[in-house]
Amino acid sequence: MEKEYIAHETAVIDPGCIIGKGTRVWHFSHIMAGCIIGDGCNIGQNVVISPEVILGKNVKVQNNVSIYTGVICEDDVFLGPSMVFTNVINPRSAVNRRDQYLKTIVGQGVSIGANATIVCGHNIGKYAFIGAGAVVTKEVKPYALVVGNPARQTGWMSEFGHKLVFNAQGEATCPESSDRYILKDGFVEKIA
Repeated sequence: MEKEYIAHETAVIDPGCIIGKGTRVWHFSHIMAGCIIGDGCNIGQNVVISPEVILGKNVKVQNNVSIYTGVICEDDVFLGPSMVFTNVINPRSAVNRRDQYLKTIVGQGVSIGANATIVCGHNIGKYAFIGAGAVVTKEVKPYALVVGNPARQTGWMSEFGHKLVFNAQGEATCPESSDRYILKDGFVEKIA
């Protein structure tokens, strides 16, 4: 059976990976055994995807990203250059903690900026936006904008990546898509 993805000749793809149709794997990247990568993904240069990582459809992984075991990225996630996930909360070189890997779920449509770090075990809600260089040390709500070290929420983002400005009734409109959102009880929802 002919492969339906494209991989640069310097990429290393271990046996037992499932890579979706139309996915591209670029220079010097390593996809380890047991990974599942969806259709239409782009895996940049010098990326490491550890065993059993799951990436949904249309995930964009920029250069120099490390995605460690325990990470699940849903569809349409953007991982900025040199961002990194961790998978052990208290690593020590002399102590084997492979049985203590924590899971991190990155929701649909999330964008994570360049050089951000996601400490394991903290899920990121759909369409959240993690600023460049942020260090995420706790759960991130859907549609939240978080920045800094440690990351703190400073606002809300639309599905098109625009900061939402809410009126007195708790409603906002995305300036690009005209989609409407409501802020209620500390959470944002898109109005159908």
